[in-house]
Amino acid sequence: MTTESTAAHGESPADYSFGGLHHVLLAIPPGAEELCRRFWGDVLGMTELEKPPALAARGGCWFRGGGLEVHLGVEQDFSPARKAHPGILVHALRELAERLAECGHEVTWDGDFPGHDRFYAFDKVGNRLEFLEPSTS
Repeated sequence: MTTESTAAHGESPADYSFGGLHHVLLAIPPGAEELCRRFWGDVLGMTELEKPPALAARGGCWFRGGGLEVHLGVEQDFSPARKAHPGILVHALRELAERLAECGHEVTWDGDFPGHDRFYAFDKVGNRLEFLEPSTS
């Protein structure tokens, strides 16, 4: 709801603002940490972070790269996110698409997002990911 529409509904605007995302959490099945390390670390080139001890006991792994942090959390009754997905901004989108394809990951281009080039891919456990870059045209 925008400030204008909030005021129109007789509510006062909030005294806070958003500063960006700290992280995105994706679910993974139990025991999939090595698959995730190969994808997020080896293929995408992100750096694995050490989880705090209290959280490390739960399994999963965390990665950071380019200001993006992805947390992969173990879910006992795991089902991959086939529709829900993070939209990850990328510089040199075509190069990333080539890297993913070279590593055996299907890339599906989609030109339906105005002002951006984008494609979809899936991580090694089947979660949908969107990668996009502002168009140069």
